[in-house]
Amino acid sequence: MAKGTNKYELRLYIAGNTPKSALALKNLKRYCEEHLKGIYEIEVIDLLVNPQLAEGDQILAIPTLVKKVPEPVRKIIGDLSNEEKVLVGLDLRAAK
Repeated sequence: MAKGTNKYELRLYIAGNTPKSALALKNLKRYCEEHLKGIYEIEVIDLLVNPQLAEGDQILAIPTLVKKVPEPVRKIIGDLSNEEKVLVGLDLRAAK
């Protein structure tokens, strides 16, 4: 499904080790393994540890997934349990 050899650079912003943060990461890893195997990189940023990093990507809610590469940059807010919404947000599936 992924186009060519594009590398997906994903950032997941969380605030501490909460159940919602853990679920978002688990869901993200599952989607990446199913649809982007071998061509993705996930960076997890805990805003309790590095609050200053929220500003760069203008993070207003937690958890938030930011797709940095390939462009366009996209943000998906929440625990990422809606697979359809996540795959559309990552440009892996066309919106219905």
